[in-house]
Amino acid sequence: MRTSTYLLLALSTITLAQPTLQSREPAKDDQYDWAPSLEKYYKAVGKHVADIRDTKNSLTSIPCDLTKAVQPIAPTPLPPPTDRTLTHVAIGRGTQNYTCKGKAATDAPAATGAVASLYNASCFASSFPDLLALGPTAALQFPYPTSDKASLPPANLGISGKHYFVDSTTPTFDLDTKAAQLGCVLTRKVTGTPAPPLTAGQAPIGYGNVAWLLLESKAGTTGTIQLIYRLNTAGGSPPPTCADQPEVFQQDYSAEYWFYS
Repeated sequence: MRTSTYLLLALSTITLAQPTLQSREPAKDDQYDWAPSLEKYYKAVGKHVADIRDTKNSLTSIPCDLTKAVQPIAPTPLPPPTDRTLTHVAIGRGTQNYTCKGKAATDAPAATGAVASLYNASCFASSFPDLLALGPTAALQFPYPTSDKASLPPANLGISGKHYFVDSTTPTFDLDTKAAQLGCVLTRKVTGTPAPPLTAGQAPIGYGNVAWLLLESKAGTTGTIQLIYRLNTAGGSPPPTCADQPEVFQQDYSAEYWFYS
């Protein structure tokens, strides 16, 4: 079965599982009192499924062509992936990690890296960019999947790799998996740009969204991936100071990751 078929089946499953969304004030015990980000996501899914049914497309007619994917651009743009080929898009879901050890209450927490699972979103990037853009914020409405076999809600994306740090300056992306087979990428930060400001009516997540980044591969990398972009971040920022914080703590986050060879 083609990847695009799995994608449409996932969309259909989400739509069948979701409640009918109504314009009303939910009751206190309403089982489907969705967060606004989830309601927005499910409405977008419903529209896509309805459009597909209206045009009588077959399950295998949904394209999964990364040449059609358009990378999000920050208000202060990151350098473009010139002369590179997009090979994978993933949604990462995990934690940004911090420490206040040895710091005064007025000091800012120090970043110590991140840990996340990466979930294959390549077909969403090419066919449903609006769902991809909503994905990181929607993913934070669910507990972090603890099993490598678990899919990422609400899109039911399958796992394609892991993200972690091998030392304090080396973000690592292990895509040397059965699902991806793209190697293990050791990276260094090239540059970053602040996450876009919240739009009207958009609620902040925790202490805010971590920056968008451009990373490049370095010695020790296997495979052909050379550039990685972290985009459309949701959550992950630390509190402004160490006041009332433990020595070590985490902040939930999600983001899009775009991989170029």
